Amino acid sequence: MRWVEYAGQALRDYPRAMRMRGFGFAAPVPSSFGAGDARPVVLIPGVYERWQFLRSIALRLSERGHPIHVVRELGINTADIPASAERVLRFLAARDLHGAVLVAHSKGGLIGKSAMLADRDGRIDRLVAVATPFSGSRMADLMILPALRAFRPEHPVIRRLVRETRVNSRITSIYPSFDPHVPEGSALEGATNVPLRIVGHFRVLEDPAAIAAVVAAVEREG
Repeated sequence: MRWVEYAGQALRDYPRAMRMRGFGFAAPVPSSFGAGDARPVVLIPGVYERWQFLRSIALRLSERGHPIHVVRELGINTADIPASAERVLRFLAARDLHGAVLVAHSKGGLIGKSAMLADRDGRIDRLVAVATPFSGSRMADLMILPALRAFRPEHPVIRRLVRETRVNSRITSIYPSFDPHVPEGSALEGATNVPLRIVGHFRVLEDPAAIAAVVAAVEREG
């Protein structure tokens, strides 16, 4: 019965994703996002996503005084992970951001970790990742598109990111109890792992408990 319940909740996850995608064509970046003197936050959405997938989280952080930055150079995020990480680092340098917190969804967490590993200027303070396949996802074996097959556990980039653990202590991984896109789960060795009683790869982005967990991770001292 539990798996039947999970399947039903997972199916309800996809209309939410389509609504978030629709926001990507209609919702401009709020003018308030640039304001605030708390830690700067840089949004890194997942594959085929724009910043609006993180809209609920970003609005809450903005209300709490965090300037929110959108990396338009990522487009719909189909480039490979190392190239996307370089775009993020160039964005940070161009805006001379320091002590930045990367708030990411799914693939965005992999990009964020890759950027941290290459952050020679020390601009990134931490990464808060939601539903990220840090160890890859076996679901990628069923995919045809290169942007999705890049999440295969045996992909060289995924394997390298798994081996590299020196930045894990600065990562918070927040994830649902069941994620149909990442059945292996998003726990990361050496990181702060925050499992939630939520089902769905996209639903978690709007869940009050998940938003509260992201805020707590962004604002945690140390």
